[in-house]
Amino acid sequence: MTRFLLRKLPSVALVIVVSSIIAFLLPRLAPGDPAAALAGADATPEQVAAIREQSGLDDPLIAQYINWITGIFRGDFGNSYIFQRPVAELVLDRLESTLELAALATVIMIVVGLTLGILSGSPRAKVSRGVLDVLNTLLLATPPFLTGLLLILVFGVTWRLLPVSGEVGLLENPEIGIQYLLLPAFALALPQAAVVARLVQTSMQNVRGEDFVDLAFAKGASPRRITYRHVLRNSLGTAVVAIGLRIGELLGGAIVIEAIFARNGLGQLAVQAVQDRDYFIIQILILGAVILAVLIQIITEIALAALDPRIRLEA
Repeated sequence: MTRFLLRKLPSVALVIVVSSIIAFLLPRLAPGDPAAALAGADATPEQVAAIREQSGLDDPLIAQYINWITGIFRGDFGNSYIFQRPVAELVLDRLESTLELAALATVIMIVVGLTLGILSGSPRAKVSRGVLDVLNTLLLATPPFLTGLLLILVFGVTWRLLPVSGEVGLLENPEIGIQYLLLPAFALALPQAAVVARLVQTSMQNVRGEDFVDLAFAKGASPRRITYRHVLRNSLGTAVVAIGLRIGELLGGAIVIEAIFARNGLGQLAVQAVQDRDYFIIQILILGAVILAVLIQIITEIALAALDPRIRLEA
């Protein structure tokens, strides 16, 4: 594994450097000026110019980029133009909410996705398989925001079982916090779980056509043993890849879900930062998302190698 990580290091470093440049330039290419937003609608051009100079926005772009990158290595992520607070503090304040949502949504995605995929990929009666296919198709076709609205309508408005907006931290009060977390987590996870289920189902059906499965049948192995010992085991690689890819989608969808359920997480912070052209917040959120995606990819490759001995990390 050490050789694998060392081999990955140059490409990972290159991806992070290129991503940091994109994260730095992207918000500056959009129309708008953080100095004007900070000064207010009634500010004079002189006042806006003074704020730009004070904030370093008049410096050459290369100087601004170098100052930002060197600051990150010192643990200084910059100060928010709008909130007038260090970006690190703002991100840490919102991080717990997003991590709780993403963690529970990931668990739900894995459990529901694997369960639906295994049931759909197993030999079953046509009626049962048809019901599972219809359910999976409905989940695939329903975007997270619509899933969220339907869950609010059913469980929050009609049956009044769960709260539909706001949040309570799990560390602060686990019993109440989980109630606020269930609806947004399911809204975020179910569409992604459907993707995982479909990929697992397809993989299991393909594996059933392999010669070693026919050999197991010929030796008199039971259908249950063949499904779980041979078919599922050889389909887990697809499941791991699907789950790794879907985790990134979960984090992206969290922005919409946090808005629908009024959760004060990183998604809401990102929306505010984009609206106010708060460069430092946008930059660190983009760069953080890229680094997380790279880590998920590496973990996925390691998990694949652990599940399938035919895959060698050093190859």
